[in-house]
Amino acid sequence: MSIRIKRGLDIPEKEVTYRFARSGGPGGQKVNKVSTRVTLLFDLGASQSLSDAQRERIRRRLATRINKAGVLQVVSQSYRTQAANRREVRERFAELLREALKRMRRRKPTRIPDGAKEERLKDKKHRSRLKRERARSHHVDD
Repeated sequence: MSIRIKRGLDIPEKEVTYRFARSGGPGGQKVNKVSTRVTLLFDLGASQSLSDAQRERIRRRLATRINKAGVLQVVSQSYRTQAANRREVRERFAELLREALKRMRRRKPTRIPDGAKEERLKDKKHRSRLKRERARSHHVDD
């Protein structure tokens, strides 16, 4: 079984590790007995499913989620069952990798239209003239 990231890229289940722990927050009588919190661990460096370029892009874009050992961690504790949290953590992991691997569009630099520049300069001159006239009239009264 594998985790589908996008067409042409699946991460085999053997490349991810799951850790289970008790969830925080309210939960009733079984809160201190059942380990429903799921942490998915993915060793980026050891993955054979990714190319070097993909690995580098993920490392750059998800730097805050990757520890010093190069392991990506995704946590889910939203649901009351381990199975639901496991499903959720797999979906979030796939979405994170999908977003990280997207190619960003190169920004197309734009120019300020000449008409807009002229309008701005005209407004500045008008404002300057108003202030200058106020200053003159103020000194005349003294």
